[in-house]
Amino acid sequence: MFDYDSERGRYHERLRAAADVRTADRVLDIGCGTGQTTRDAARSAPSGSALGVDVSGPMVERARRLSEQAGIRNVSFERADAQVHPFAPESFTLGISRFGTMFFADPVAAFANIGRALRPGARLVQLVWQAGDRQEWFSTIRHALAGGRTVPAGLDHGAFSLADRTAAAGMLTAAGFGAVEITEVRGPIHYGPDAAGARDALLDLRMVKDLVAGLDAAATARALDRLLAALDAHDTGEGAWFDSRAWLIIARRR
Repeated sequence: MFDYDSERGRYHERLRAAADVRTADRVLDIGCGTGQTTRDAARSAPSGSALGVDVSGPMVERARRLSEQAGIRNVSFERADAQVHPFAPESFTLGISRFGTMFFADPVAAFANIGRALRPGARLVQLVWQAGDRQEWFSTIRHALAGGRTVPAGLDHGAFSLADRTAAAGMLTAAGFGAVEITEVRGPIHYGPDAAGARDALLDLRMVKDLVAGLDAAATARALDRLLAALDAHDTGEGAWFDSRAWLIIARRR
């Protein structure tokens, strides 16, 4: 299972600061993964609660185990698609998401569904990626594995669907949100303790699997050697790091 918490650790504090969870908040965490953001929200809301939802069953199960081990009682998790899940209306005072809202098939309908779960005036605070050509990690990995081949579009699987800030603001407005604020956030992301560890971790990503799909054994080995060399060039001695850019988007449910 890919370690998104390690990858996005530098963004974690930015989301926490922007979310500013209050003592009695009822927090909805969209695309919670293994629950790091949800657990932190629950800790910040001892008189409230936090619910994390994600479409990945294994991640939700791990989130539950980690929360039980940590002894956090006001947190819960559901395997659910936030686009269509029947959340109780107006039951949350805050919505958060750390790179979990970019994969909706119909973003306006999805944000409208999330909005119905929030109380009027509640904030939705999310981090999303900027465009792929502004991501050192995406360009480097794609170039290394392609090796000069023409690869089909769409291998990002929607990761950059909210990269256009004007379009993203329009989607939220159409979904019933107002006071949309979009701020650039830039920081490094981490793929492993060294180049070899980063390569092994990246093999769990669907994008990487798709880039080597269809190659024979020899071509796959060459592609992975190129990837290892690219990762080695980004090994700082304290891990393999890549530059990245995101949008911090804050909007209020009307």
